[in-house]
Amino acid sequence: MRFDNKIVLITGASRGIGKSTAIAFAAKGAKVAINYRVNLAAAMETLDLLEGSDHILVKADVGEPKEVKAMIEEVTNHFGKLDVVVNSAGIFEYHAIDEVDYEEWQNAWQRTLNINLLGAANVMYCAAQQMIKQGGGRMVNVSSRGAFRGEPLQPAYGASKAGMNAMGQSLAQALAPHNIFVGTIAPGFVSTDMAKGVLEGPDGDSIRQQSPVGRVARPEEVAHGILFLASEGAEFMTGAILDINGASYLRS
Repeated sequence: MRFDNKIVLITGASRGIGKSTAIAFAAKGAKVAINYRVNLAAAMETLDLLEGSDHILVKADVGEPKEVKAMIEEVTNHFGKLDVVVNSAGIFEYHAIDEVDYEEWQNAWQRTLNINLLGAANVMYCAAQQMIKQGGGRMVNVSSRGAFRGEPLQPAYGASKAGMNAMGQSLAQALAPHNIFVGTIAPGFVSTDMAKGVLEGPDGDSIRQQSPVGRVARPEEVAHGILFLASEGAEFMTGAILDINGASYLRS
């Protein structure tokens, strides 16, 4: 599958899954807009790893609606179109209900939903306006197996990803008449900076053994699933949620 001259915006692309996805799209011929919030050095590192030319950095906090709108405008003004959007930005915060106080509980929910769900919704809205005008596009959301199995220590994260799943399915139905196709991937643990503390801790071995493969996913493997859902020929998978968890969690 190739993405020659396709314009791809990836949120949270300065590290982890977003970074690997940017590298993968560029290797397939795409021109990539790398979104980052504050870590310019990490974003520049990602940019330097991309094959091809005319890739750009776009600074925006997806939790801020005005910045989301400005980000989409910056990308479309630069390239003249927007073919693919990948919602990869997200946070994962500890807030066990029997351990945090009420203020911590509220703050964790507000921050997590604002970035993981509302931010993604705003990116999809603004991107859709451009894609409708140009006659089509692709959107891929990065969810989690936690949307299905639960996240007892990070319940807002699990809820945000469950909301992302429902949002993706709803918008797949709403946008299909406009030739815009929406897919969602649901990874398990992935060897990223966000999961590093857990994977290198006392529970690391048991987490790796959750999969019969005996390890967690590599970011490149998740990126492969994203590219597949964004590719030509995958249109009839619109609304699908693709599990990438090494059979560590199987749902009926």
